[in-house]
Amino acid sequence: MHRILYPAVVALLLLSGCESKNEQPKPATGKVEIQVENVAGSSTLALNTPYTTAAGETFRVTELRYYLSNVQLQRADGSTWAAPDSYYLIDQAQTASQHLELKEVPEGDYTKLLLTIGVDSARNVAGAQTGALDPVHGMFWDWNSGYIFLRLNGTSPQAPGNGGLFYDVAGFRHPYNTIRRVALGLPGGSAATLHVRAEAVPDVHIKANVLKMFDGPNAIRFGQLSSVAGGSGAVKLADNYAAGMFRIDHVHGN
Repeated sequence: MHRILYPAVVALLLLSGCESKNEQPKPATGKVEIQVENVAGSSTLALNTPYTTAAGETFRVTELRYYLSNVQLQRADGSTWAAPDSYYLIDQAQTASQHLELKEVPEGDYTKLLLTIGVDSARNVAGAQTGALDPVHGMFWDWNSGYIFLRLNGTSPQAPGNGGLFYDVAGFRHPYNTIRRVALGLPGGSAATLHVRAEAVPDVHIKANVLKMFDGPNAIRFGQLSSVAGGSGAVKLADNYAAGMFRIDHVHGN
């Protein structure tokens, strides 16, 4: 009996030893906090407050909401780490929505923050969603048209009729695809890095300048374009905000 059991026990011990040798230590990780501050020029954006565009037109914002998604951190060698299931709805009226947290980020040094303004085409047609993509938030048209990527409503004396501004930037199909991907560098130039460590949490402060929606590759005049619901007008606005609305202003705890 002992002669039969002994080889079996030895085999089990050898197998256990091999498995232990093959086990890899879990990579060290940290967190990254992201604060998104909507601004108008050098001023923090406040709803129902007058601002002036580069063209000298005045306007007030009554509602501002937009999606940031598919967040990635890029290293100096071009490799990236992607935050899983990263879909965030930024709402000017909800302060808590302007704070994002990236968890389980591999320790290392990163040079850029990559993100999508809007929602990728796969999620636009993926059926019922939850969380930030839940249709209950009022940023979803239908399964054919998909999500509203950015909504800005407001007023301007230069706008026709009752002076209302209504901008719904949406569309994920050619020729009116308004999904935009941006790469945000760190303050300090190309040599600057974001240090992610288990014992330290960097806090990245992004400023989103709404004035850039109306000034950039496409000059927007409220008398000519006061209402947008997808289409060519939405493409113009998307090109504008992708060209310079978002930037990393500073980083704490880095």
